Amino acid sequence: MGKIVRALSADGSVLCSAINSTDIVNEIFRIHNTTPVASAALGRLATAGCIMGAMLKGEDDKLTLKLNGGGPSGNIVVAADYRGNVKCYAENPQVDLPLKPNGKLDVSGYVGNNGFLGVIKDLGLKEPYATQTPIISGEIAEDITSYYAVSEQIPTVCALGVLVDRDWSIKAAGGYIIQLIPPFTNDDASIEIIERNIQSMQSVTALIESGLSSEEIALKGLEGLNGDILDSWDVKYHCGCSRERTEQILMSLGKKELSKLVAEQENVEVCCHFCDKKYTFETSEVEKLMESATK
Repeated sequence: MGKIVRALSADGSVLCSAINSTDIVNEIFRIHNTTPVASAALGRLATAGCIMGAMLKGEDDKLTLKLNGGGPSGNIVVAADYRGNVKCYAENPQVDLPLKPNGKLDVSGYVGNNGFLGVIKDLGLKEPYATQTPIISGEIAEDITSYYAVSEQIPTVCALGVLVDRDWSIKAAGGYIIQLIPPFTNDDASIEIIERNIQSMQSVTALIESGLSSEEIALKGLEGLNGDILDSWDVKYHCGCSRERTEQILMSLGKKELSKLVAEQENVEVCCHFCDKKYTFETSEVEKLMESATK
């Protein structure tokens, strides 16, 4: 369980959203059996997904982040609901890389920096709102910042961090996003204060390790702007898959494809990318689904 906290400056011009996502990233490690560098990459993008999902307005709104920089990670996908609950996967979560010369995990080497960050918002309209921005560094926080600058023209600071312990479990994880709210996006005085705050702040994981709460981190980001806590709530890693939903996916394949599956294997097994849960369907069950398939 993580906790999202949102703080607002006194004049309503700047919003800071912060989260301690340590438990969520530990769940990612448990489900996907990630190496340290994969935990860092998935954990950073999932943490960003939590905060960005929580910015959605409608109860049925959904956010998907797709990252592929041409590195050994392959596609990294994060899905979030309007409360900031997330699920995620990487194509290659068991890839490991040597540490950088400075001793840090080589997240950019794992992700790559020759590709795109895709942001898809399903807002209940006819078509989802989808954008792609070039990956700047593959370190993820910079790429999220670039997305907001290019696609939404909102001055944004994004900081994300994952600290992996010696046993590969997650010691600390979290992040924050600070944004100027329209029509204050050109407020130079606020921008100067935010930049000064960022320069003086420790890394996210250092702040969490030192005992700071999400509330304290959010207010620290707004120091000098008379920030106050706006709201807060718990978030978690949540997949939501079920046997019934898996049946619907199988039926959507159509009679022809289902017939091929039955001919090729005794039982049909479907594995969820997001939670690694396996659903097994016997031949008789698949044949029954074929009867209900519309094509």
